Amino acid sequence: MCSGNFAKCLGITLIPLSIVCVLCNVLLFFPGGKAWDTEHITKEVWYFGGIFGSGLFMIFPAMVFLGLKNNDCCGCCGNGSCGRRFAMLSSILFAAVGVLGAGYSVIVSSIAISHGPLCLFKNGSKTEWTYPFSDGNYLDHQESWSKCIDPPKIVHWHVSLFLVLLIMGIIQAVLCAVQVVNGLLGALCGDCCTCCEQNNRTV
Repeated sequence: MCSGNFAKCLGITLIPLSIVCVLCNVLLFFPGGKAWDTEHITKEVWYFGGIFGSGLFMIFPAMVFLGLKNNDCCGCCGNGSCGRRFAMLSSILFAAVGVLGAGYSVIVSSIAISHGPLCLFKNGSKTEWTYPFSDGNYLDHQESWSKCIDPPKIVHWHVSLFLVLLIMGIIQAVLCAVQVVNGLLGALCGDCCTCCEQNNRTV
């Protein structure tokens, strides 16, 4: 498979992953599936890890990867495949942007899962909006989740969506890292060599 074809496959894969991340981040603004006042939304949601990091930041490399196969593979300035080599080399920069964006989303998601959600917490006879699981030791103690009265089942909502963002971000970072290697190989070894060789024979 040409490095351009492989990059196109990576781009096709990144687009649905980005859409999923944006949707997850949007859903986090509606804890329990309902609209709440902004002060009752977990602060990590406002970092827009899924919308910016794994969403918009990932669209640019995805579009570049998709377009690599359409570049002129038969060279420039009389040098076969140099245009393709330059395109593959430039794709490394966009892949690095994708890694940074995905990394940001992974970091935000990790912190959010560790910190836990903001909720109306019942502690004895007292209830208050707080982060009751900020010590990070709540995932193995699910019996304590019921103490979050509002939003309903907020812990499940919080952990599930941020976990999806975490996994999607890791996958995106790996795919972009793979494109860094693929871009280097394409720049060093060229792409669509058969096409260029055939055209050169006909000249």
